Amino acid sequence: MKNFFLKIIVKHFWGTILVSIGSLGIACWWGWNLNGQTGMLQALWIFLILLILEISLSFDNAVVNASILKNWNKFWQTIFLTLGILIAVFGMRLIFPLFIVGLTTNMSLLETWNLALEEPLLYSEILLEHHAQISAFGGVFLLLIFLDFFISSKKKIFWIKPLEIQLQKLDKFKGITILLTLFLLLILTWTSELSTSKQSEVIKFGLWGLLSYLSINLLCQSLEQKSTDAVETIKKGSIGGFIYLEVLDASFSIDAVVGAFAITKDVVIIMLGLGAGAMAVRSLTVYLVKKETLKELVFLEHGAHYAIGALALIMVGSVQFHIPEIITGTIGLILILLSGYSSIKRKKLGSF
Repeated sequence: MKNFFLKIIVKHFWGTILVSIGSLGIACWWGWNLNGQTGMLQALWIFLILLILEISLSFDNAVVNASILKNWNKFWQTIFLTLGILIAVFGMRLIFPLFIVGLTTNMSLLETWNLALEEPLLYSEILLEHHAQISAFGGVFLLLIFLDFFISSKKKIFWIKPLEIQLQKLDKFKGITILLTLFLLLILTWTSELSTSKQSEVIKFGLWGLLSYLSINLLCQSLEQKSTDAVETIKKGSIGGFIYLEVLDASFSIDAVVGAFAITKDVVIIMLGLGAGAMAVRSLTVYLVKKETLKELVFLEHGAHYAIGALALIMVGSVQFHIPEIITGTIGLILILLSGYSSIKRKKLGSF
C-alpha cells in the first residue's frame, strides 16, 4: 500500500515535488544569508507552514478548477499548468501585493519591492490596511460564482436537494445573482464601523470584482457566438476560460496572501511558500481530471461551490469582522469531505 501511494505521488505530483524542493532550497539559502543556521531553520519552518496554509485554503479551488479543466483540450491544459502557474506565483503572490502597496503610496514597483525587503513591517502594515478593500473584490467575485452555480446552472443532480431546488427556482428572475451580491456588499459595508471614505473604497473594490466577473462572461460569450451561456463557454478551452481560472485563483489566494503576513513579514519566503502551495493545487487539479474523480464523486463539485460560498461570505464579512484564516480553510475542507462522503455513500447504494 505504501509503494502504491508513493507511485501515485511520483507519477502525478513530480512537478510539485521539484518546485517544492527548489523553493525550499532557495528559502533555506535566503534564511542562511539573513541569519546563518538559525535563519535557515526559521525559513524552513515558515516555508512549510505557508505551503500547508495555501493548500488548505485552496483545496476547494482545485475541485472547481477540475470541473472546468476536464473539458479543455491538451493545449489549454498545458497553458494552465505553465503560463498559468507563473501568473499565479509571481502575479498574485508577489506582484499583486506590491501593486496594492505601490498604488496607495505612489511608489513604483521597484521602490515597493525595496520597501518590502528593507522595511517589511511597514510594507505589511500598508498591505493589511487595505485588507477590507481586497477582500471585497475577491468576496464579490467568489459569491457570483457560487450563486451562478446554484441558480443559473441547470443541474439534474442535487446534494442538499431542498435548498438547491429552491435556489434554482430563482433563475426566473433576471439579474438576481447581481442583486443579491450588491445587496450583501452594501449592507455589510454601511453597517460597518469604517470611515465614510473607507466604505467608499470597499464598495469601489467590490464593484471592480463585479465588473471583472461580468467582463469575463462577456468575453466568453463573444468567443462562442452560438452560445449565450458564458458558464458553458468557460468550460471549453479558451482565453476567456483561462482568464476566468486565473482570476478565480487570485480570489482564492487573497486570504492566504494576507494571512501569510500574520506569520512572517518576509516577502521572499511568502512568495516561495505560497508559490509551492499553488503548484500543489495545480497538480491536484490535473490529477482529479485524469482520474475523472468528479464523475465518481458527483457531489464533490457541489461541496466545492458551497466552500466557495462560505469563503465569499467570510471575505465580504471581513469588511466588518475578522475571521482567522484557519477557520476559513477548515470550513472549506469539511464541506468537501462531507460531499465526498455523500458521493461514496450514493455510489454504494447504486443510485447512479
